[in-house]
Amino acid sequence: MPSFDIVSEVDLSEVDNAVQNVMREIKTRYDFKGSKSTVEVADGGIKIFADDDLKLKQMHELIRGHLQKRGIEPGQLDYQKVDPAAGASVRQTVAVKEGIDRDMARKIVKEIKGSKMKVQVAIQGEELRVTGKKRDDLQAAIQFVKDLSLEQPVQFKNFRD
Repeated sequence: MPSFDIVSEVDLSEVDNAVQNVMREIKTRYDFKGSKSTVEVADGGIKIFADDDLKLKQMHELIRGHLQKRGIEPGQLDYQKVDPAAGASVRQTVAVKEGIDRDMARKIVKEIKGSKMKVQVAIQGEELRVTGKKRDDLQAAIQFVKDLSLEQPVQFKNFRD
């Protein structure tokens, strides 16, 4: 029986490459001259250290832009609370979301079942397995999930006939 998986994955090596590009750009930009602002990948997330709130916002834009160039959507990022550091400097952790959490999985399953498509959806850990009798039904399910306005981007893998 044909099937496919709905997953939410991030290539962490691409995140690392994007962060390195951001650091390279920070070193060459005039508005960051003399700044101690840094960005690094740690613990499956991104740690930002900026001189002030303005530089933090500029770094957010740089990170978003470089990640989008590398195929990572902004919805994969979860910005944590901004913590004050020494002086006027601030630090922030940005978690990179991977996997579909239970609430979002239940929402997707409910929407697909409510659409009366001839497919079955099963939650398997942090991914969803969608099975159906016809390939056309699965392609319709993929398009239906793409049209849902989900807060976290999803990918479709392991399409099998």
